[in-house]
Amino acid sequence: MRVDFVVHPGEFVYLVGRTGSGKTTLLRALHGDLPLQEGEGYVIGFNLRKMTWWRLPRLRRQLGIIFQDFRLLMDRTVADNLTFVLRVTGWRNRRKIQHRVDEMLKLVDLHTKAHKMPYELSGGEQQRLAIARALLNEPPLILADEPTGNLDPQTGREIMELLWRLHRQFHCAIILATHNYQWLQTFPGRIVVATHGKLLEHASPTTNRSG
Repeated sequence: MRVDFVVHPGEFVYLVGRTGSGKTTLLRALHGDLPLQEGEGYVIGFNLRKMTWWRLPRLRRQLGIIFQDFRLLMDRTVADNLTFVLRVTGWRNRRKIQHRVDEMLKLVDLHTKAHKMPYELSGGEQQRLAIARALLNEPPLILADEPTGNLDPQTGREIMELLWRLHRQFHCAIILATHNYQWLQTFPGRIVVATHGKLLEHASPTTNRSG
């Protein structure tokens, strides 16, 4: 892809385009999953061209990522899914870890299901857990790859409303890849179109959402 792309702090950016247009590839490159073959790329001050395996965890501590298929740890409880992430990102104090887990589960309305296993949750609840996981370390940037793609329309809307509210609350930038153009009308944001190996700016649609 020939990409010239800047996301400013606190922006909500939609990444749209046909299947195979490179949306997921771009998100994977920003997350450090795919090395840059040419050009330059910086994410939260990290140079992606100079990214090494030992620097990658430092980048990912400052990134949140939300997948279409949730990618939860199915052999751990809801609470333990969050505890695991905190421990691998450097948290050591048990009391602080427990407080943070409780805080995040309340934020996404899962505090009554802390001891359940992920497979006991509905699809919407699993995505809420994934959102809580992405926000654990209050990252300045969240990458969301089709976060409503596996959900029914009503649940998808609830997830979008949650993401929008948390975006406003935490002032984090979000890059959200989606095929659902309804969200562009309902939740205002900057629109970038992936097409023919390029990214093109697109005029934002008129929104019916105030505030």
